[in-house]
Amino acid sequence: MRTYRSAAVAAASFLLIAGAAIAAPSAYAGTPGGTHANDRNTDFNGDGYEDVLTGAPGGTVGGKKGAGYVTVQYGGPAGIGTSRGAVLSQNTTGVPGAAEAGDGFGRALASGDLDGDGYDDAVVGIPGENLEPVTDAGGVVVLWGSAKGLSGAVSDWLQAEEPVAGARFGGALAAAHFSPDIPGDQLAVTDRTDLSLYQYDAAARRKAASPAPDSRSSLIPGTPGREIVPRAMTTGDYDGNGLADLVISGVTIGEEPGHGWSAVFLGEVQGLRYDHDLRGGPAVASGDINKDGYDDLVTGEPSSPDDGGESTTGGVVGVYYGSQGDGPVGAEGSGTPPVWWTQDTAGVPGTAEAGDGWGADLSVADTNGDGFADVAVGAPGEDIGTVADAGAVWVLRGAADGLTANRAASWDQNSVNVPGVPEKGDRWGGQVRLTDPNKDGRFGLLSAAPGEDAGDGVVWVFSAGSGGVTAAGSWTFNAAPFGGAKAGAGYGTAIDE
Repeated sequence: MRTYRSAAVAAASFLLIAGAAIAAPSAYAGTPGGTHANDRNTDFNGDGYEDVLTGAPGGTVGGKKGAGYVTVQYGGPAGIGTSRGAVLSQNTTGVPGAAEAGDGFGRALASGDLDGDGYDDAVVGIPGENLEPVTDAGGVVVLWGSAKGLSGAVSDWLQAEEPVAGARFGGALAAAHFSPDIPGDQLAVTDRTDLSLYQYDAAARRKAASPAPDSRSSLIPGTPGREIVPRAMTTGDYDGNGLADLVISGVTIGEEPGHGWSAVFLGEVQGLRYDHDLRGGPAVASGDINKDGYDDLVTGEPSSPDDGGESTTGGVVGVYYGSQGDGPVGAEGSGTPPVWWTQDTAGVPGTAEAGDGWGADLSVADTNGDGFADVAVGAPGEDIGTVADAGAVWVLRGAADGLTANRAASWDQNSVNVPGVPEKGDRWGGQVRLTDPNKDGRFGLLSAAPGEDAGDGVVWVFSAGSGGVTAAGSWTFNAAPFGGAKAGAGYGTAIDE
């Protein structure tokens, strides 16, 4: 439990949903402020290789069940393994606070070079944190990158200026270069109702920066009657102006509740500007699928209610193509219309069935080195034979004409070369991440099953070659090699993109 204190950064808060009680989830180090989604920002030790940050929000720390922790694995010429890694939690020396039951440290993750020092920093959401006497107010910890990687040393604490019970601040996180006036990346944080932006003064390193203009408080996403419950965020330069844009995605409340919608903020010289809403969510990811120089937005809606509140779909993935001027596509009546995909789309393996959850998680990156970003899709509710909710994953390929089902592939735990066997409630594909920790230009696949081993959680590693992702040589890991307590950890609930 923490007592209230102010963050040593400048922050601007933007109202998302007034009066609603609702639930709320890049650039090489050395090039802070990158905007395109293929400019990765997960190199915590500055060696040029991507690192992997994985959350276990249900993990027991110091005897406190559900306190949560994260693991970091450092990339290198051989990729990632379990020998170069560490566990970090609120019991790690230097990290603010202390591990407490139900904190959920690691439920949301992000990374970016916030202080512009050339080392990417890790951002960890703790939505279950209590701020005495306020329960579940939530908080965020920034773990600073360095030549030695991540540690708890001088890590920073962020929280809402006025903590509210049940607000769960830190439920979704994103970092990118939204403003030309900030040398590093800015950090976006949501709780159940608000979006807050934070920026660090690079010259003074972690000292308070100048306050953001009050005019930014006019940014209020969400069409009246169709307000968005924030659950995830993604960033990309959809309009090619050199500044990152932000998409906040979730499900609606109001007159038509439970549908996936997203709010689009455009990065401009004056800062972020709310522009429009678009259909799709609450899963989102970004990348340049058609290699035209503009990032594209991919949304996932794993279920959608009909008028009676029942799920009528196995999941829908939408692709909005970026373009000059129109930004992230498709404000209603303008821009590029979305292209919708399901398991019933020609060429996509499988059959759409209610409860599949196709599109529950997404990742976008180039898996075969051809310059076109591909899309990984998780369906944790997919039944494998008679085994309910065992889960499966797909990869659809990018091309000059956009996303294609040509050479699309899918895997589950019954697939050849995939370790394990399907079990009820594994929810394999609950998190999917494309990552290139050996810097060969081909992004392999991480597929997490947070429900594996009775909720301990396990992550699968698929390599990538000239043909893209392959199951050959795939292997698994859990938190044990890093020193994390396995039981009920939900390891892989979050994996930073």
